[in-house]
Amino acid sequence: MPIPDKIAAANKINTFLQAVVTHGGLRLKYRIVVDPPVPENRDWESPEILVDLAGPDSALLLDRGGELLRALELLALEMLRLPSGEHEKVCFDCQNHRSMRIQELRAAAAVAAEKVRKTGTPYEFSPMSSRERRIVHLALRDEADLRTESQGEGMRRCLVVFPKDYKSAGMPAPRTIP
Repeated sequence: MPIPDKIAAANKINTFLQAVVTHGGLRLKYRIVVDPPVPENRDWESPEILVDLAGPDSALLLDRGGELLRALELLALEMLRLPSGEHEKVCFDCQNHRSMRIQELRAAAAVAAEKVRKTGTPYEFSPMSSRERRIVHLALRDEADLRTESQGEGMRRCLVVFPKDYKSAGMPAPRTIP
């Protein structure tokens, strides 16, 4: 379901970011785009609102794997009261961080797939967000000899890659990608 009033949502995000940048003393600029063009082959993400941040304090947003960037995005999602299943409708990015992270996840998915094929045993990723798990699920969806599942709860939820016909009973502890 699309965001009912994208312009009003973008204005709320703008008000929020103005306060954060001003009161936080951050040297950042941002651009909010409603209905941004979606590059081809990007079925894992098609935001209705894109927020692109840049400036001298960009490093603060990207420190610790983009933790502050994700936190700002999460606060904006909460402010808009979007259900968790619709969080992909708003996307915050800084210095193309999201695109690079997607490439990393797709490469990690390919490595995990090869290890599962070679060993015949499941491979468990480190815990990650629902968006990141979705990217890995989609990266491996056309692999007929494999299946993926999200396991765990809350902050410990992770993705596991299995051989297609793997039986879970007595499953050894999956290995984690470093």
